[in-house]
Amino acid sequence: MRVAHTVADLRQALAGAEPPAFVPTMGNLHEGHLQLVRQAGELGGPVVVSIFVNRLQFQPHEDFDRYPRTLARDCEQLEAVGCTLVFAPDEAELYPRPQTYKVHPPAQLADILEGEFRPGFFVGVCTVVLKLFQCVQPRVAIFGKKDYQQFLVLKGMVEQLALPVEVVPGETARAPDGLALSSRNGYLGEAERAEAPQLALALRGVQAALKAGERDLAVIEARAMATLRQRGWVPDYVSLRRRADLQKPAAGDPLVVLAAAKLGKTRLIDNLEI
Repeated sequence: MRVAHTVADLRQALAGAEPPAFVPTMGNLHEGHLQLVRQAGELGGPVVVSIFVNRLQFQPHEDFDRYPRTLARDCEQLEAVGCTLVFAPDEAELYPRPQTYKVHPPAQLADILEGEFRPGFFVGVCTVVLKLFQCVQPRVAIFGKKDYQQFLVLKGMVEQLALPVEVVPGETARAPDGLALSSRNGYLGEAERAEAPQLALALRGVQAALKAGERDLAVIEARAMATLRQRGWVPDYVSLRRRADLQKPAAGDPLVVLAAAKLGKTRLIDNLEI
């Protein structure tokens, strides 16, 4: 496995090879990331993983400076699951001058849910992913469905900009107790980690209510939010949406329930297709 820190080294390493399968990450890898890398390996050809903590998608009050940087450990894990090449640029390499050209996804998809609580987040995500695509030139890119809204935003960007990349979803990896794997789980204290699976259980409760015949979505959502508050969470949203575009659903639409909530100082997200 090779590690490239510059775009020039990356392109030299990939010269003459077939276009790779690509997994963009911010590092601090866990089993969920490794599952995506294994999935990429099953597609044949080289597998490229990027590790870059992208300042553009963090708000000033968020955890950019304390986000864990664990490159050596990440590389050990990636080599063990068959990664071909790690692209790990620093900020000066990927943003040699202020990034004034940015990708602005449509408000109806990007300014709701996560976009409402993290303004500008998807501008930062789309901008860095487009730039990484230009660097890596992949034939396929894999993104985890834990970040459900992000997957839809990026899939739409690729389609509307006619990028020669196939965007493939990876299923959410979970701990045995149901908690969706996330780099931010490492911020949880012992008691918080024991409580954290309740977010996934809240989504299961929404699913159960629908299966039991309840049809007032607002009541179902409010009850889930209230349950989390009673347990000490500070929820931003629990929302039932249409899977295709995250708009308010009509009768018969396939649904997904999405949630974001703070437990102590740690903000967790999760979703469940219904």
